[in-house]
Amino acid sequence: MARVVKTLVATAFSFLISIPPAMGQQAQTTQAPDPTAPITAQKLTKEQKKKMGKALKELDAQYKQWLNEDVIYIISPEERTAFLQLNTSEEREQFIEQFWLRRSTNPDLPDNDFKEEHYRRIAYANEHFASGIPGWKTDRGRTYIIWGPADEVDSHPTGGTWDRPMDEGGGSTSTYPWETWRYRYLEGLGNNVELEFVDPSGSGEYHLTMDPSEKDALTHVPGAGLSLLESMGLASKADRFTRSDGTNLPTTMGGEPASLNEFTRLEQYAKIQQPPPVKFKDLEALVTSRIVRDQLHFAWRTDFLKVTNDTVLVPVTVQIPNTQLSFKEKEGVHSASMNVFGRVSTLTGRVVQTFEEAVSRDFPDSLFQQSVRLQSIYQKAVPLRPGLYRLDLVIKDVQSGNVGVVNTRLQVPRYEDEKLEASSLILADQIEHVPAKQIGAGQFVIGSSKVRPRLEGDFTSQDKLGIYMQVYNLKPDDKTHKSSATFLYTVKKADQKAEQPAIMQFKETSVDMKQTGDQITIERLLPLATLAPGKYTLEVSATDALANQSISRSADFTVKPPAVAPTKTAANTTPGR
Repeated sequence: MARVVKTLVATAFSFLISIPPAMGQQAQTTQAPDPTAPITAQKLTKEQKKKMGKALKELDAQYKQWLNEDVIYIISPEERTAFLQLNTSEEREQFIEQFWLRRSTNPDLPDNDFKEEHYRRIAYANEHFASGIPGWKTDRGRTYIIWGPADEVDSHPTGGTWDRPMDEGGGSTSTYPWETWRYRYLEGLGNNVELEFVDPSGSGEYHLTMDPSEKDALTHVPGAGLSLLESMGLASKADRFTRSDGTNLPTTMGGEPASLNEFTRLEQYAKIQQPPPVKFKDLEALVTSRIVRDQLHFAWRTDFLKVTNDTVLVPVTVQIPNTQLSFKEKEGVHSASMNVFGRVSTLTGRVVQTFEEAVSRDFPDSLFQQSVRLQSIYQKAVPLRPGLYRLDLVIKDVQSGNVGVVNTRLQVPRYEDEKLEASSLILADQIEHVPAKQIGAGQFVIGSSKVRPRLEGDFTSQDKLGIYMQVYNLKPDDKTHKSSATFLYTVKKADQKAEQPAIMQFKETSVDMKQTGDQITIERLLPLATLAPGKYTLEVSATDALANQSISRSADFTVKPPAVAPTKTAANTTPGR
């Protein structure tokens, strides 16, 4: 993960969830904000600050604890302000739910990975960093909760003799208990971030320091713990206390390293106590400002699958020809990178979902010419409520800086309870079951299967046409409690008249499929060897024999001759790491 972030910063690629106010909203209002809406910065008046202080005192204990303990280090000032302006417990519960969803890497999953990791860090901090106060309140606890475990920890729990590095004056001294935490990379702070914690009281309460000399137990002892220049008589220990950079370091023989610069230390001290920034800021700016650039052309599609009565899973799939990416050759490997940003918002401008990913493609010399003619595909599944939305997609090629943007209408259907319903019909080039640990997780995974759409719908007669569809609300028999459904698959020429016979047709039942519940999943691989080259339409019809209801879905596809090289999809499953 650190490599991803490092690459993104090196290419100045980061974006921040910053949402404009809802269109048509009045400049001044007493109405509580929408708890599910993303947060915007606002300057508070004295009256508003006083009102929020009162609101904090009147909060129920559970919400006060959530605000002042659970998320105190990771909630932004804007989010805190918005939370204190909510009026009801229902609004606060909605806000908390959206708070965690905004931070989850997989919002479509029932378990929020960010939330679980956050509370694991709190538990760890309380167990390992407590010192008369709970571990989460200590400086080490706060740092661990915000940034996670350090890559390296240099611990000196009893202090003792210490040889200073030359850039801190050299020489030997004795120290208080101290620790140095090293992070190879922290987003917003850079590479090789070192943090020092000192326990001058010996009580076990280490605090974060900006002064590398604070751990020196002999600083105020005359003639003891001298630096190299001080022991040679070329500097006075008293010089340590006349420095204007906030430290008591000895005079050094050489110049001052950048890490000891007072402004660098002060900036790091401030940033380390803030939540990490969100990446890909410039991609979101393209969406927010509605700039449309037509430098990259890519295909996209959305599918709809029922989760609950009020939630629909919407896989958003984008596909770009590798010929549009800029590849860079190094040591026999051709590499390209692109950043993908997506945003779903209501028609009033309120953002309900965002996603972003760094996607990389790497090909060896021997496969480059063949692979560059293929496609790279990416998918993100987002849970949405039924309704009308706006979908914004942005793809940027990192090497060339070329950008492609799509802004489109997104109508998420509502699945009724007492009516036979069906998901989208997905034509795929790959349908396979995944291991138990991957069920419901990862790109192209729907339930227990990996379903990779063929966006252009082009197949050869040597391929198998993957068919995926879900059917909902099948009526169970009162006695057996099993459903009874029939599924008819019909393939016709694209320009074929309705009265003409089908090119191919076959049928199966829920009993044949060994699925007799109220929901049935169709997963089939249809050989295309008997079809002549041309354009076709596949129709899948489902009939509920007990409820006497039917529903059908159709999709177009093309069969090409075997002589034409297959337009297989080079699926990306490796975000740039």
